[in-house]
Amino acid sequence: MRYRTFGQTGITASEVGFGLWTVSTSWWGEKTPEQAIALLRRAFDLGITFFDTADTYGNGLGETLLADALGDRRPRITIATKFGYDWYHYAGQRRGQQEIPQDWSPAYARFACEQSLQRLRTDYIDIYQLHNVRFDGLRRDDLFAELEALKAAGKIRAYAVALGPAIGWREEGLYALRERRVGILHQIYNLLEQDPGRDFIAAARETGASFMVRVPHSSGLLEGKYTLETTFAPTDHRSHRSREWLVTGLQKLERLRFLHEGTGRTIGQAALKWILAEPTMTTVLPNIYDEEQLVEFAAAPDTPDLTAGELARVADLYAHDFYLEATATAS
Repeated sequence: MRYRTFGQTGITASEVGFGLWTVSTSWWGEKTPEQAIALLRRAFDLGITFFDTADTYGNGLGETLLADALGDRRPRITIATKFGYDWYHYAGQRRGQQEIPQDWSPAYARFACEQSLQRLRTDYIDIYQLHNVRFDGLRRDDLFAELEALKAAGKIRAYAVALGPAIGWREEGLYALRERRVGILHQIYNLLEQDPGRDFIAAARETGASFMVRVPHSSGLLEGKYTLETTFAPTDHRSHRSREWLVTGLQKLERLRFLHEGTGRTIGQAALKWILAEPTMTTVLPNIYDEEQLVEFAAAPDTPDLTAGELARVADLYAHDFYLEATATAS
């Protein structure tokens, strides 16, 4: 494992982190608490020290699982969690990316922070993220004043903006970087979905910001395990995706074989190394479902770096949409 620092914050992270949304929600299939805790402890043993969760994951479950698994290792891990969704008043079960109301008032931010601290069983949060924030939150001076107050009080070390729920949110991300001067941005970015991430990278090079990245395998397409016969359980949010998503994704994957064949990397590892080739990227958060994947992804930093030629070839493929034509039979 290798480690990086988020900009000028002094906060370190393993290049590969662990996002708890796969083990504390039903979006990626069901996990028992015991299975989740075992995976988290195994991740730590493999050198992973960065863990990303949210107060809304499992209505607090993600935070309590992390405390149960690694509470005794708190000084040796970096914790990022999120706030903004008012699940305390809207606590029903949610599927996929269904959203509930948000609250960006300073009072709610302070309340949510205290609740997260209790569930995490810690007295500070390393990175406190505005969860899928829109302009109504980004434009609130009183909210950012409260976040600065939480920093001054030692409750949080830094705050960040997490964009979502799906890929996009270009204007919000650029506003956060350039107008709010947020030092850490959490975005979706991968070989197959490079926009608007490329615009964020350009802005970060101007401002000194850095990134954490989720969905680095494009919801599993870049893991190298899917075929045209792949199906997803009804509880898995990918079951709602179109047939075209799978067919076109597999066609693009074929054009990326040069990243893993004979290189000493799997395609899943190459997808992570491609992201980490960009200096503004601090950590990537692959979707981890089982120990086999965990071991593979945790080993990615120690595989060969992508060459300049490989990076240039990826850029050319993306610029030409992987030379794909519309597939009329894909739907």
